[in-house]
Amino acid sequence: MKTLIRWSKFNLVGAIGMVVQLGALAVLCRLLAGHYLVASAAAVELTLLHNFVWHVSYTWRDRQYDSSRINQLVRFHLTNGMVSMLGNLALMRLLVDDSRLPMLAANSVAILCCSVVNFLLGDGWVFAGKARGIPYLAR
Repeated sequence: MKTLIRWSKFNLVGAIGMVVQLGALAVLCRLLAGHYLVASAAAVELTLLHNFVWHVSYTWRDRQYDSSRINQLVRFHLTNGMVSMLGNLALMRLLVDDSRLPMLAANSVAILCCSVVNFLLGDGWVFAGKARGIPYLAR
């Protein structure tokens, strides 16, 4: 599959995931009445699980894998999860506390900043599949 088509699919899943994350963040901030960073972390985790399911069944469904879904989920959390969690929390702190940007706007900026790195990690390692041989990130 051409990279541009896969990038488009990735962004469609990401856009839906962004709605999930922003909705979860809004609800969690109201329910928990705690610090927005705790709600942000929980919203990111929920979105990671959502996006993983869609990436397996839609974005990278054409690839065959040597590893189990559990191994892929672990790799997804180690890459996309780490980028999303650290990127979101760092940017949220900077944008909300220092720049006084509204919480949902700040979270939108954080999500967009992490997306390119997450696509490259997903395509090159998490969902590399058999046909790719050694993932280009490991070379």
